[in-house]
Amino acid sequence: MRIDILTLFPEMFENVLGHSILKIAREKALVQYNLFNIREYAENKRCVDDRPYGGGPGMVMKPEPIFNTVEAIERETDARYKKILLTPQGSRFSQSIARDLATESHLMLICGHYEGFDERVRIGLDAMELSIGDYVLSGGEIPAMVVIDAVVRLIPGVLGDLDSTANESFNDSLLEYPQYTRPSEYKGMKVPSVLMSGNHQKIKEWQRNHAIERTLKKRPDLLNKTTETTDFADYTDKK
Repeated sequence: MRIDILTLFPEMFENVLGHSILKIAREKALVQYNLFNIREYAENKRCVDDRPYGGGPGMVMKPEPIFNTVEAIERETDARYKKILLTPQGSRFSQSIARDLATESHLMLICGHYEGFDERVRIGLDAMELSIGDYVLSGGEIPAMVVIDAVVRLIPGVLGDLDSTANESFNDSLLEYPQYTRPSEYKGMKVPSVLMSGNHQKIKEWQRNHAIERTLKKRPDLLNKTTETTDFADYTDKK
């Protein structure tokens, strides 16, 4: 996968892309990251924003530098990109969207800043708009990092354990079950005996039940997204 990141602050990404899973993915040649400074494609490199027509606070990102950057990349690569605008007006980013994006060969993440994009950027680029939550950040750089991390780890071969992503939170609309490791007892708190029993069927049942219990307690809204509603109803009755 090739991921191109369009931003006014490329230096923000250097440490994030150079560590942990994102670094491993690049070292395995499973992903290529490319940073593009939008300022370098402006007619006047000191001017990438301007006051909004009609008045209002703050500054708006001009369309010309963004379109210039996108068009330069497409000319260079001759590839079709899945374009993504990081904006609080976008659809809520989710594990399901991350899985879909992980199947793409070319992603282009465009980071907004200041008071956001000139509307012609939204209209002209035909891009997917994503938000990581119902709050406002200073720019799209941190949301872009979130999207990249969530997507890259789902690319086959990035994680060593094939089950690592299969059993995580938000798969099957459930939070992940509780996890334990050694020591078996710490400060009077013991690991559930079933997890040390070696009975794989009982362990799976325990994990499933506790995933349901945790989801019912912490994120019951997730249960509306699953087709296994009868399982949850039965479990609630037993509780």
